[in-house]
Amino acid sequence: MKNFPIGEAARRSGVKVPTIRYYEQIGLLPAPVRTEGNRRLYDDESVRRLFFILHARQLGFEIDAIRAVLGLQDNPDQPCAQVDAIATGRIAEIELRISRLTALKAELSTMLDQCRQGRIAQCRVIETLSTPPG
Repeated sequence: MKNFPIGEAARRSGVKVPTIRYYEQIGLLPAPVRTEGNRRLYDDESVRRLFFILHARQLGFEIDAIRAVLGLQDNPDQPCAQVDAIATGRIAEIELRISRLTALKAELSTMLDQCRQGRIAQCRVIETLSTPPG
């Protein structure tokens, strides 16, 4: 198994060097072996783990959810139910966000329809954004 420095791990995984250090600090990535000069050395498994974390973050998973999934991944004989529950929870969060964004789009469209080509003094967009809810 070949080990390589942090810059190469960053290049291979797509994760920036400071982020790799952060993931080590918070325990998502195990501490790497070090050279006599105290340089970090990573292996292919570390790069796979970094890519997993990167991809999970891109999908919007929170750090705690990623930590939980990695903990399960480190114990492969367990059933998938917990991972399924975490992914299902993420889907529910996405659906809620879509619902809120759809409502926001409708509200902005309504404001624009009421304001088009008028004067700033009668602008519903500015009026609506300036008025506290309630």
